[in-house]
Amino acid sequence: MSDLPLIQADRAAPPLAAAATPTGGRRRRVRLLSRTDRVVVALMVAVPLLLVVGLVWLPAGATVLLSGTDWDGIGPVSDIEWVGGRNYADVVQNYPPFVPAVQNNLLWLAALFAVATPFGMFLAVLLDKELRGTRFYQTALYLPVVLSLALIGFVWQLLYSRDQGLLNAVLGTGVDWYGDPDVNIWAVLVAAGWRHVGYIMLLYLAGLKGVDPSLREAAAVDGASEGRTFFKVIFPVLRPINIIVLVVTVIESLRAFDLVWVINKGRNGLELLSALVTQNVVGEASRIGFGSALATIMLVVSLLFITVYLATVLREGRR
Repeated sequence: MSDLPLIQADRAAPPLAAAATPTGGRRRRVRLLSRTDRVVVALMVAVPLLLVVGLVWLPAGATVLLSGTDWDGIGPVSDIEWVGGRNYADVVQNYPPFVPAVQNNLLWLAALFAVATPFGMFLAVLLDKELRGTRFYQTALYLPVVLSLALIGFVWQLLYSRDQGLLNAVLGTGVDWYGDPDVNIWAVLVAAGWRHVGYIMLLYLAGLKGVDPSLREAAAVDGASEGRTFFKVIFPVLRPINIIVLVVTVIESLRAFDLVWVINKGRNGLELLSALVTQNVVGEASRIGFGSALATIMLVVSLLFITVYLATVLREGRR
């Protein structure tokens, strides 16, 4: 009877070799993927890859190739004439709308970056304080982002209309805000900035929610004000968000199209590079090669900022 507990203890104890691996940890079983799992994973990778290649990279490559040709897009492929860099020279030297379009795109970038972006960041800081009605304000401020720029143009037409617009009724004037080439670009920028603010607010709000609260507590212990805490402690932590906002703002200023096209097809003071591309590719005088040269210029500028963004993300990942 006295040996029974020892026998039970020996039976209950697992063998040492079975309980531990040569490294001292528990043995882990590696489960190989079944054939069905491998097929599912392959499809999940292949389908998006084919869509991106077929809908993005192949058209982009074709655009670059067509930028060195002279073709109206209607005749047979045998009519395509290779002209090299002549289209790019014509864009810069012999195309009057090009310079105003570049200036308007730069003005668009400056307005979004210097006005709309800081205002969106300011709203994000306020909403991060969990004030009463925060959910309602978030929804109301983000609502314009859901709308297309074309629809936003119609909405702001209710304010800018020369005869029945709210703005002229309040000011007692008869300004044609969309038709006057001296003021229409500024009117359009207000409408575009209204939409951009909500997007930037959401990005910064997501970044602020991920900031470690101990950083604010340490700054408060040191006696730093809220403004100093934000610019000296919180803002540097938001560096990845700042890079994303910069790239998004640049791309947004380059691909701006819907609003000016709805108003007057990008003419009469509202020239933009994207509108010029559309006018030459699908306009009345179709010039595929010339329009492709304009599109290639936009592509190169976009890729520069995207490359900077990806390099920053990879650098942060290594850290």
